[in-house]
Amino acid sequence: MFESMFKSFELAGGSTPSGGNSILSLALPLVLMFAIFYFLLIRPQQKKQKTRNSMLGALKKGDKVVTIGGLHGTIMEITDDTVVLRVNDVTKLTFERNSISHASSTAESEK
Repeated sequence: MFESMFKSFELAGGSTPSGGNSILSLALPLVLMFAIFYFLLIRPQQKKQKTRNSMLGALKKGDKVVTIGGLHGTIMEITDDTVVLRVNDVTKLTFERNSISHASSTAESEK
């Protein structure tokens, strides 16, 4: 009795799951999606972070920089964590080193 039900199920188009083929067909889109996310989102962000860290590491006294808030200044003192910027002739402000957005120019390039 059960044999006839299984035979009719196979004849009706039903199939028994094949172990290797179904796992591969499910895993392949996930691997492909991860690869797309890696190359479109993760890798560019890592490159950007690496260039930012190298820029922050290369800062030195006399560099003209712009902070994240948009303040322009010249580095007067620099330590591992802080940067003292001269904004005008009398004003000096202390910032965290990570608050530097980018270096606009260096002292040597203006001479």
